[in-house]
Amino acid sequence: MGCREVHAATVLAFLSGTASVAGLLAAVLLPNWRQMRLCTFNRNERNLTVFTGLWIKCARFDGSRDCVIYDPQWYRAVDQLDLRVLQFALPLSMATAAAALLLCLVGMCHTAFVSSVPNVKLAKCLVNSAGCHLVAGLLFLLACAICLTPSVWVIFYNSYLNRKYEPIFSFDISVFIAIASAGGLFFTSVLLFLWYCACKSLPSPFWQPLYSHPPSMHSYNPQPYSARSRLSAMEIDIPVVTHTS
Repeated sequence: MGCREVHAATVLAFLSGTASVAGLLAAVLLPNWRQMRLCTFNRNERNLTVFTGLWIKCARFDGSRDCVIYDPQWYRAVDQLDLRVLQFALPLSMATAAAALLLCLVGMCHTAFVSSVPNVKLAKCLVNSAGCHLVAGLLFLLACAICLTPSVWVIFYNSYLNRKYEPIFSFDISVFIAIASAGGLFFTSVLLFLWYCACKSLPSPFWQPLYSHPPSMHSYNPQPYSARSRLSAMEIDIPVVTHTS
């Protein structure tokens, strides 16, 4: 595996990161973070389920898809701490992952379209694709942590609400989508880290986001003829005398 070619690992990482960002966007927009089911014992009435999202709230009767109560201003009056944290965490995670995708794309484009031997005068100003992928992997890992922590907290906070009030709360599909997206971000970062470790040569520095010198300068320079080499030649010409008993 080399840095001079667009490898399947980097392409798979880019696709995985894109799918994870799309999953985060779906989790942010869907009003399915928490359900509150209100049951009635009156046969003339139907049970009601309140679907709570990050931005809207919708109440539906059983067997109906229409919202009898629709609150588009819910994001202003969120009274549940975990959802309030998610309102800030998930967009921040999406922005971080989008920046990582941009860096990953820049690294792949640099690998595919830029010459492998840079100009000596511009060597310190050129982008290194390996450095782009390394920074992108770190950003993907950061986006995973920002998304995963509050998403898992929803599950524990749901149990807290059931203990505090009544067992009528349950987490919905958006929680699973967000956790799966966080797993995709982690998988993407692992792919980029593995590509970086296999791509970089051992003598080079671990952190090298920019070219320190062009690859042509890594060529071997023969050492001048030294006195030691002359001495070695003289030693070779000295005859060896052995004593036998």
